[in-house]
Amino acid sequence: MPSTSNYSTPPCAACKFLRRKCLPSCVFAPYFPPEEPIKFTTVHKVFGASNVSKLLNEIQPHQRQDAVNSLAYEAEARLKDPVYGCVGAISVLQRQVLRLQKELDATNADLMRYANYEKVNNNQERNNFQYGRRMVNSGYYNYSSAWNNGISGGHNNIGTDNCDGGR
Repeated sequence: MPSTSNYSTPPCAACKFLRRKCLPSCVFAPYFPPEEPIKFTTVHKVFGASNVSKLLNEIQPHQRQDAVNSLAYEAEARLKDPVYGCVGAISVLQRQVLRLQKELDATNADLMRYANYEKVNNNQERNNFQYGRRMVNSGYYNYSSAWNNGISGGHNNIGTDNCDGGR
């Protein structure tokens, strides 16, 4: 006589961990599959199987998957950081966001200063070109006045010790 087995599917991770028979009405089975035994183990270590069972029975079935995912995340965070859990991770990330925001603001300010410098510098060069000047040692050298002083003014700097055109 062939024997029939109630284990057409393997027991869920929770029932396997708790060493009990996994019934078709098992509240854990849909959320803790046998392929993910560590997920239940961490949740059980932090919250306890009884508390998780009560929680899952009290909430609506369509909300249970999200609740289990949240429990698993919080349990993993609690094992890494027993005092703060996921709040510690959130705090670290918020500080990082603030630091990066300040860095971004500083970089944007630098870009604006550079863009304004380039704009002013380009306008200055355009104006200097229009008026016949060029920059020499961060000062202006006016071609037209030098040309006029040398030719039409009759004053020549050659052989003089001062720079006032020999006047």
